[in-house]
Amino acid sequence: MRLFVKTAIIKLDRMKLRRKPKMTLKYFFEKNFNNDQLWKSKIENIELLVELVNLIRPKKPKKITEVDLSQLIYLLQENQNYRDGLMDCISTNLENKKFNKILSDAGILQDANFFFEVRKRIFAKLIPEQPEKDTLQFILNQVFFVNTDLLWISKIPQEQILQLFSLLKFRSIYGVREENSSFNELVFAMEVITYRICGSAMETDVIRMVPEYENLESPFIAFQRELLTMNEKLLQSPENVIKADDLDYKQLIILHKQCTDYIETAFKNSNKFGISLHVNQSLLRIRQQLDRLRSLLPLLIQGTEEDANRNTIYLSYKLIKYNCNKNNIQKLVNESTQLLSYEITQHTANTGEHYITNSRKEYFKMLYSAAGGGFIVGILCIIKLLLGKVHASGFSHMFLYSMNYSIGFIIIYILGFTLATKQPAMTASALVRALQEGFKQKAQDKKEYKYKEFAIFFARVFRSQFIAFVGNVMIAFPVSLFGIWAIDQIFHYNIAEQKWPVLLNDLNPIYSPAILHAAIAGVFLFLSGIIAGSIANRDKHNHIYYRIQEHPLLKMSLGKKWTKKLASLYEKKWAGIISNFWFGVFMGSTVFIGIFFGLNIDIRHITFASGNFAMGLYGANFYVDEWMFFWSVLGIGLIGLVNFMVSFSLSLGLAFRSRNIPLSELRQVARAIFRYFRSKPLQFFFPPKNSAVSE
Repeated sequence: MRLFVKTAIIKLDRMKLRRKPKMTLKYFFEKNFNNDQLWKSKIENIELLVELVNLIRPKKPKKITEVDLSQLIYLLQENQNYRDGLMDCISTNLENKKFNKILSDAGILQDANFFFEVRKRIFAKLIPEQPEKDTLQFILNQVFFVNTDLLWISKIPQEQILQLFSLLKFRSIYGVREENSSFNELVFAMEVITYRICGSAMETDVIRMVPEYENLESPFIAFQRELLTMNEKLLQSPENVIKADDLDYKQLIILHKQCTDYIETAFKNSNKFGISLHVNQSLLRIRQQLDRLRSLLPLLIQGTEEDANRNTIYLSYKLIKYNCNKNNIQKLVNESTQLLSYEITQHTANTGEHYITNSRKEYFKMLYSAAGGGFIVGILCIIKLLLGKVHASGFSHMFLYSMNYSIGFIIIYILGFTLATKQPAMTASALVRALQEGFKQKAQDKKEYKYKEFAIFFARVFRSQFIAFVGNVMIAFPVSLFGIWAIDQIFHYNIAEQKWPVLLNDLNPIYSPAILHAAIAGVFLFLSGIIAGSIANRDKHNHIYYRIQEHPLLKMSLGKKWTKKLASLYEKKWAGIISNFWFGVFMGSTVFIGIFFGLNIDIRHITFASGNFAMGLYGANFYVDEWMFFWSVLGIGLIGLVNFMVSFSLSLGLAFRSRNIPLSELRQVARAIFRYFRSKPLQFFFPPKNSAVSE
């Protein structure tokens, strides 16, 4: 037994001896750079740099405040072999490596097609592009391949970076005249970017966005010409540098500012002319290229030796940053959709202001308008129940239901009636625009006043929503009830006699997915608002109204006066008609799409729920127990609440994002609204006698 234990102990000791020691910085240098012959044979091996960076890379870079390289610096200072070995390894891998494509391409849109760019970046995320081995991008792809590398690199103290720069005897990018020197790579990249900017800026769609510059020399051409002059001066200079007080350099900075103003003017003019996704991407690409030039222009100035070293470190950091962010999909989506979402919400905000009442007269006018909408919805409920009895295929029923909804919604819109749940998607944008206008008040003493004004505006929006719900529900119920009764009296047929259990049970928020279905309807309400804004923006950009107004055939057949009226009618109504058409299609096809995919999805809309409740009661000859009646009434209320909350929340989030308003403002806004509600709760439901005075 003792012999067995002794043998086991000996085996364990041998296993410990064979086990590799834990990899640390000290062990890494001992292993790779302690023996001259060993590290000299491995200096071309990129894996050495990969392993070193992996040892330095923190496990949780987001949580740490500083990345300390003092141990690495200490090892290099204390051991000449370590220092020489690492220096030779880095210089061998980095020497004569091309990097102009990182500066000119990485992180910049390469195509004006948004969806192509997204697909390309997604594919590059899955299978990263690997450039030729003679490029710096290949080295960076191998060494800094983790998404968070840029984060922890930026947390290294500048003093330690400068110490490493000195210890490893890095050379600055200046003073080298070879054709493939780092400075020449920098200048070449700037020239490539400039040529590309000029090509994009001369596109017809881009020029059309800035009529202010129509008879002026293009600042992009002037910038390109000035950069070429600067490049010639650099080639003629013995030191291959220019000074900070150089007049040509100052002129280059001024022209760059003019180019930036040109693009910003084009973006601002989107409010006048609209903007397409293609033009938005072209302008965005030019803006990114100008931003890239802005960060590179200061590197043309060498300055003192210390400045030269700092510029070299700055360029190295930028190269890592651009390479790490080259496939950033979130940034691409955010930048590409922000302006379009702004234009869309701008249209919905303009429309939404018509749904916000102020005076008592407007309040009751909204009630009558909502009553008209409820009247038509009551008729639509009866028609839908009758269409359900038609013997047809599922697709035919989907088509019939969609057309019933679409035609009904379009009639409501054209007649100027109101469908309450269409309001939130519109009024949310108007609310955010009011808050954005409040941001223009910069004085601190006006901050509280700004939030109070917003709270008063919110109260107006809320009571407008409230009275619209009341008008819809109050009329849809009796119209549906009267309609089904009239059919029964005339044709002696109760159309809801067999359907009433389904009509009532679908309203039950406990035993049916009514809440989920109401949320789906809220999403469709939000999407219909997006469609309206998108159509309006597209037509504005393509000058559709002006085309109709000046159409020669229409002017000849209808006359100028009626052609102008037709163009005006198109401008005012077409976006809303298309929006209501698609909202009807969404409402009518959801249940059949759910059946096709085996999903229990449908829509529940408060006004239709009210009409269905009336028909369900009549179908049951009003013999329903108290609990079924209670749950149905409660379900109608909850359906309306969910319709409102989902569509309003989605629209509010989009409007906040499109206007760059921080979400942190919501806390202050909520407090102001709550304080105002406590002081004047009735004004959230009813207008004051004298709105201008009381509010």
